[in-house]
Amino acid sequence: MWYVYIVKCEDGSFYTGITTDIRRRFKEHKTGKGGHYTKSHKITKLLYTEKYTNQKDALRREFQIKGWRKDKKIKLIKFGKPNI
Repeated sequence: MWYVYIVKCEDGSFYTGITTDIRRRFKEHKTGKGGHYTKSHKITKLLYTEKYTNQKDALRREFQIKGWRKDKKIKLIKFGKPNI
């Protein structure tokens, strides 16, 4: 399974990514090994996840969400239906 996730950073920004293991990836982000953006924008909380059966669909959704403005992401977090 593949997961699209949104995490909140200390500065209030959001980071969207994909992984096959949410817990592992969150830990990587917390320890500064999860990517360039989250290394400089420390993450604080997992806000949202969606589950996909393949990487292609997860990448497509990640790209879509990354293109959204913050207010649209907030609506997804508040009113979306996470799959896990």
